[in-house]
Order: sequence, then C-alpha cells, then structure tokens
Amino acid sequence: MNASLALLFIGVSVLFIIGIKLLSSPKTARRGNLVAAAGMTVALLLLTNRDGALIWCHGWAEHPLNYVLIVLGILIGLGIGAFGAYSVKMTAMPQMVALFNGLGGGAAALVAGLEFVHSGSELTAFLAASMLFATLIGSLSFSGSIIAYLKLEGKFEKPHTFPGQNILNGLILLAILGLCGGLTVHVFGYVALPAFLVLAVLALFFGVAMVMPIGGADMPVVISLLNSFTGLAVAADGFAINNLAMIVAGTLVGSSGTLLTLLMCKAMNRPVGNVLFGAFGSGGSSGGGAADAAGKTVKPIQADEAALLLAYAQQVVVVPGYGMAVAQAQHQVRELSEELGKKGVEVRFAIHPVAGRMPGHMNVLLAEADVPYDQLCEMEAINPTMDRVDVCLVIGANDVVNPSAREDKSSPIYGMPIIDADKCKATIVLKRSMAAGFAGIENLLFYKDNTRMLFGDAKQSIQALVTQIKAEG
Repeated sequence: MNASLALLFIGVSVLFIIGIKLLSSPKTARRGNLVAAAGMTVALLLLTNRDGALIWCHGWAEHPLNYVLIVLGILIGLGIGAFGAYSVKMTAMPQMVALFNGLGGGAAALVAGLEFVHSGSELTAFLAASMLFATLIGSLSFSGSIIAYLKLEGKFEKPHTFPGQNILNGLILLAILGLCGGLTVHVFGYVALPAFLVLAVLALFFGVAMVMPIGGADMPVVISLLNSFTGLAVAADGFAINNLAMIVAGTLVGSSGTLLTLLMCKAMNRPVGNVLFGAFGSGGSSGGGAADAAGKTVKPIQADEAALLLAYAQQVVVVPGYGMAVAQAQHQVRELSEELGKKGVEVRFAIHPVAGRMPGHMNVLLAEADVPYDQLCEMEAINPTMDRVDVCLVIGANDVVNPSAREDKSSPIYGMPIIDADKCKATIVLKRSMAAGFAGIENLLFYKDNTRMLFGDAKQSIQALVTQIKAEG
C-alpha cells in the first residue's frame, strides 16, 4: 500500500474513533452515526486487492459482473436498512439491534468462510487461523443474536437449562477448537471442506446453546457481548483479506463492546460468568425480601391523589423502566413532564445503566419522545440528591430501585447499584400488579412508608395524571 492510501486509512480510522466518541452522549449520537458512516463510505471507496491496487479502478473489464453484484448488494442493503429504520417502533429497537448485529456476524463468517474455501491449502497458518476465527466468532454471533432477538420478542424469555448443559457446551467447544487447530495446520487433507462445514455448524449450535440459558432481562449484556464478537470477527476478516479499515473498525467495535459489557455487569454487581452461566431470573430464588415483606401491605393511591402530589412538588424525579417501554408510554411521560414544568416543578429523569432491554434503551425512548437531553441524569449523578426530591415517580422499573440491593445480604441482587427511590420524601410506583421483577424477588420499595402504588397500565395511568393536572389549571 502506498503512502497516500495509508494516510487516507488513518483518516478513516480517526473518523471511526470520533464517531464512537460522539455516540457516548444522546446529544451527539446522531452526529456520531453520520461521522462513522462517512468514514465507512471513504473506506469502501478505498478498497484494494491483495496487490494494493484500488479495486474500483482495476478489474472492471475482466470481471464486470462482480462489480455489478457489489453495487446491487449495496443498494439492496441500503434499501432494507432504511426501510427497517423508518418502520420499526422505538419499543422494538432492542430487537432490531440484536437482528442487525446477528446479520453483521453472519456476513463476517461468510466472508471468512468463502476465503478459506477458495484459498484452501495455500494459506499460511496465520491467515488460516484468522479466517477460522472469523468463521467461528461470526457464526456464534449470528445464531446467538437470533436467539436474543426471539427472547426480546418474548418467544422464550425465561432461561432454558437442562442437567449437564455446561458439560455439553464444553465438549462442543473442545471439538470446535480441535477442528480449528487441525484446519490451521492442514492435517485434514482431502476432508478439509467437510471438517470446515462441521466447524461452522458446531459454531452456529454453540451460539444457540450459549444464549438459551440466559434470561430475557439479561439480553442487554448479551447483545453487547455478541456485538463485541461481531467486531472481532470483522477485524479477523480484515487480516484475512488485507483490509485495514475492517481491522480498525472491528477492533474498535470489539473493544468498545467488551468495555460496555463489563460496565453493565458492574452496574448489576454480577460477573460476566454469572450472566452467561447463572440462569439468573429463572424463578428459583427464594431470598431477597420475602421475609421482610411478610405481613406488610402496600398503600394504593388513585390518579387524582397522585396528580395532587406531583402538582404541588418542587422537585420530581421520574425513573423509567421496561414497563414504560412495554406500555409505550414515553410520549405521555414527556407530556406529564411538560405540564409539571408549566407549574414550576423541576422534573428530571433518573436513568439506570441496565434499565430496559438494551444499552441506552430508556435514553432512546425518551429521546424519541423529545424529552430534553439536559433532563436525563445518570444514576451516579442523581443519587446524591434523591433525599431532597419531593416525589419520585417509578414507571415500570423494579429491580433497579429495590432497596434489597443495599439492605438484604441474602438477596441475589445485594451490592447492585440502584437508584435510591426509597430516599425521596414520597414515591409513587406505577405497576400493573405486584408481580416480581426479573430477579424473581420481592421489592421492598413497595412496602416502604413513603411509597404509594398506582396500579394499572402505565400509559393509561400517566394519561390520567396529565388530565388531572390540566384540570387543576
């Protein structure tokens, strides 16, 4: 590769890095997407062959059909992506993220697989290892993401386990590693292709077996982890086909996805191994507040009473959760915030890192409803002020506001950082019923003296609050 092309690829790398940096804030996320897309567009124009020549400037006469298919594939992909982005509901965004991530992993596996089959025994050990790694990780990410998508759709949200499952998965992993080792040093000879196909099938199965035992509420962590897998597969593809842009982009995605996975696990006070192998949320937990809640009763509240509390408050904090997403109540929440703002009430939104079904799920929903970014507060920033808040409105959140995480050492969520909703002067919890959250434990917040329960569909309940507040003039 000549010096000018190398400098251009460095520029592309800088655009990718700036794009990821801008994605870290809701205010700049749209701009970050555009910057990263611009970098990818430049990278596509700079595609080179193994001799370092730009492919768009060479080879048209020899293989015109190939280039027509490339352009056609790009146009079809752009059309499907645009249609999906514009038509998908914001509440279904986690499913879309999982699906797109799976397609990325599948594409990386196909590229590596085709390169391996085409090159065969001519490959060096390094290139063979790169292609096999991309095939393995990409296939795993593809099948695992499809299962994550189905879990987010509610097809089988609970963990699915059976005796000896981890042993079986371990044996499959050993078989995969054995096949990878044999194919890397070319010991299979004429049966290399069947061995490679067996490897790909086992990788697909391993992705399914890895995600099935994980509960639906842990899908944010799983999607983040699978996203890092897809990035690593793309980076390995870059080594296999000598493409610097893929190496850089894949490495950035892989590292950022890994860091995000670790940060979310830290926010839940659970190691990654517990998420992947603990079958958390299977309903088998007996600890966590059941004894403390025994004999206690909750205190219901009606919409008119709740509206009165909100209207005469000085500070209100809204804690959104998955229940808000299910009820599609984000627009009513924004309307409620605006009505309270007209009365001089300061309204802020407390966002827990793992609330919802994907990283940033609550931010996405509230941004879609045009809630001002400066009203969104991270857990660490808002917790020190919660004891000065007049009313905390909890909408569909459960485990992320459960005081058992601080008070009950026997609780499975003990030590998990939570939003301190129980420290507010008054707390109103919107729920359909008294059903437990994902952890399957009682929420001690519901039984606190300063907590009131507003039962019903969150969307209807919030609309009733808006109507009552408007009626008070």
